[in-house]
Amino acid sequence: MSIKPFLLAALVAAFAPSALSAPIKIAVVAPEGDALGLLGDQARRGANAAAGDRAQLVMLSESCEDGSGPKLADMIKAAGVQAAVGFLCTDSLDGSLAPLSEAKIPVITIGIRAPIPMEDALRHGWPLFRLAPGPQAERERLAETIRRYWADKPFAILDDGTITSRDTAEWVRNALETQGLKPTFTDTFRPAQEVQTQLMRRLAKAGVTHVFAAADRADMAVMARDAKKAGLPLVFLGGDALNAVDMDAPLESGVLAVTTPDWTEQPDAKAIVEALAATGQSADGYALPAAAAA
Repeated sequence: MSIKPFLLAALVAAFAPSALSAPIKIAVVAPEGDALGLLGDQARRGANAAAGDRAQLVMLSESCEDGSGPKLADMIKAAGVQAAVGFLCTDSLDGSLAPLSEAKIPVITIGIRAPIPMEDALRHGWPLFRLAPGPQAERERLAETIRRYWADKPFAILDDGTITSRDTAEWVRNALETQGLKPTFTDTFRPAQEVQTQLMRRLAKAGVTHVFAAADRADMAVMARDAKKAGLPLVFLGGDALNAVDMDAPLESGVLAVTTPDWTEQPDAKAIVEALAATGQSADGYALPAAAAA
């Protein structure tokens, strides 16, 4: 019952001639106000651009609060829509998927990567689809990248001690070791430090040349900067967490990341990007995924 469609294929379909004789009604579920409201604005912007006169959009706000799912499902059903897209918050799906499935209203989430909603949907046959990659996609690609390019390199695997970071590092390490590839050095570093000179010394002593760190952008920036200061020609690799803004220290040029592509630069996204630009709007953030979903 579940698929994970590719964004660009969906964008192509979004701009294909509609075979429907009348516009369908779609709920666009996204947060409003505060910081999350900025992301919600991106989703509403993209959905509007893609819908045109072929779909009637009903804008609904998700509070992203625990236990808000059933109330949100009632709002979606009351709107009389044929589908619901958006859903940036996991709490919005918790408690809403079952009643929406009973009402035969499919859901397309453009941002939720958490495994539990999809696992529940697969188990119960609920019509949940997602444009965001699953939680294992990043880990699988990280292990594939290290195996493909670092098999003959002395490499390290680092985590920052948090559950997510530790689980990612351990998953990647186990995946590599099943292929006979073991790291030269593993370690847990303290996150949110102004300097990581001691960590750099440990890496130098271990003789590694390549480092995978399950770290956020701020920590990776400090590590890469301190390695450069120490004259260590280390190659750093991180995950999707590096796709963020610089904090105190800018990210050094040459740091690698396994992350989703910039969809605005893809040829197949040109039409929607230009459509938004024509009205003075940008295709940043969730705009393109929302356009594809709509």
